[in-house]
Amino acid sequence: MGIAHPIHLEYKNCQIKYDSQDREMINELKRSKAGATLSKYLPILDWGLNYRREDLSGDLTAGIIVASLLIPQGMAYAMLAGLPPQVGLYASILPQVVYAFLGTARILSVAPVAVDSLMVATAIGALSPDKSNYLAYAITLAFLVGAIEIFMGVFRLGFLVNLLSQAVISGFITSAAIVVEFSQVKHLFGLEIPQTESFLMTVNYLGQQISNTNKITFALGAISLLSLFYFKKGLGGQLKKRGVNPVKIAFISKTGPLIVVIVSSLVVWGLQLDRVAGVKVVGSIPQGLPPLTLPLFDLNTIESLIPSALAISFVGFTEAFAVGKFLAGKKGKKVDANQEFIALGGANVAAAFTGGYPITGGLSRSVVNFSAGANTGLASIMTGGILALTVLFLTPLFYFLPKTSLAAIILAAAGDLLDFATLKRLWNYDKADAIAWLTAFVAVILTNVGTGIMLGALISVLLHLWRTSVPHIAVVGRVEDTEHFRNVLRHPVKTCPHVLAVRVDESLYFVNTKYLENYVMQAVSENPEVKSLLLVCSAVNLIDGSALETLQSLILDLENMGIEFYMSEVKGPVMDKLEKIGFVEKLGRDRIFLTTDQGMKILECR
Repeated sequence: MGIAHPIHLEYKNCQIKYDSQDREMINELKRSKAGATLSKYLPILDWGLNYRREDLSGDLTAGIIVASLLIPQGMAYAMLAGLPPQVGLYASILPQVVYAFLGTARILSVAPVAVDSLMVATAIGALSPDKSNYLAYAITLAFLVGAIEIFMGVFRLGFLVNLLSQAVISGFITSAAIVVEFSQVKHLFGLEIPQTESFLMTVNYLGQQISNTNKITFALGAISLLSLFYFKKGLGGQLKKRGVNPVKIAFISKTGPLIVVIVSSLVVWGLQLDRVAGVKVVGSIPQGLPPLTLPLFDLNTIESLIPSALAISFVGFTEAFAVGKFLAGKKGKKVDANQEFIALGGANVAAAFTGGYPITGGLSRSVVNFSAGANTGLASIMTGGILALTVLFLTPLFYFLPKTSLAAIILAAAGDLLDFATLKRLWNYDKADAIAWLTAFVAVILTNVGTGIMLGALISVLLHLWRTSVPHIAVVGRVEDTEHFRNVLRHPVKTCPHVLAVRVDESLYFVNTKYLENYVMQAVSENPEVKSLLLVCSAVNLIDGSALETLQSLILDLENMGIEFYMSEVKGPVMDKLEKIGFVEKLGRDRIFLTTDQGMKILECR
């Protein structure tokens, strides 16, 4: 049989010689490997160089639809953060493009979001009550959030986000949505209420000022809000009954915010409501591309903003990653958590240098992006391009845009964040998680958003420590004549009086080993015939230093009672550490069994 590419060996020096075709093949493999590595850190090389023509129509459609949603939404969220409306537009241009280059969740749409905007207002409001350096602080906050996220991505610290359980995140976002909604009531009613950190203070001010409601402002805001709900809930169904194409329905139903902005602006302009009725309008918006801006590299400012930057980066990443992973799964794609940190960090740094403020991936926008047919990051690049054209040519058209209409847009968006259904589900399934949800919810209501998220992280950690401090431990026995062993309290199993097999369903560390020690000592005291204790470690992924010391102490106590200690099903990484420290040699290799079945047979318990 002939060989196409012969490989010759020199046995004297054991060198392998390849012909030219072999070398080219190897070089090609090296290049492809290098290309894969590069595309891992620059995902645009993956989808960009392999772009499919059939994806173009979906990307273009999605880019246009999301831009039409983001123009009013960006201005509204900037207002929520206490910033000029153009800052929301600036934060929606370059960050979209940067994320498209770096992000692995191709359908995620990054720009300002409600919760982060409220956290920005809380952080900067306390630092700059007179608004003197407000925008500079917001830019600095965006830079710090970006730096933190890039740091966490580069050093693969994405696991730290797990400090926030889903129950806490849901409770936090629900309460934050309520705070967001109440913060906009003043604009909806046309009231003059100062920006406060506390939800309760905001409610108190509203109660005092409600009699001063501007009726024209409220009517305009209420009509805007009802129109948005109609576009979101009713219009799609009516168009479907009339046989309208689903793609057109998706486009029309998502243009509600843009139509509200256009119509309300025309009404104010035509009736001169800003002058004759005191309706507050956005006013002049600078025309042109975002300016080049620099963060404040002042140590005192950075120290003051770091806690808020940490909270915003955690909350923003958690929301973006959850949404991105969910939507990517629908397309059969995977999302890299650490690369997402880098991508979101790069987008925030881009916002900081182009006059923006902290951004992240938004749920509503990303779902719209997905529904409109987005396939790749080109959709986000298109959105950023349309926003750039908007600030170049269209900002004068927003002069008469009433703030009450922007408040209605925020109220409609914040309503989607309310998640009381999760509380009901958790209460029926796990009341500890439900209590964590309620605690995070109440913490935000009684304090502020920043303090609430910090308390939420603390609650998550305490809940984890509480759960793992009392691990599930079971005495197990053989299921009939099989090799399987199960809990004696749940299954009809066979046991031996002289062997006690105990399975611990948790990793062993300093918090829970005392519980294991007490459980074992009580079990052997209740079974005086026991001569051997077999610890089944099938669920143990870690034994830390404190746990090892407690385990050694337990072994000594058992030996003093005349009971020999054995282990089974110890996992490879755990075994490696036990061997390295000398535990295996001291205990004896013959006392560690590959399977529980093997151990029980050797201990003459069949």
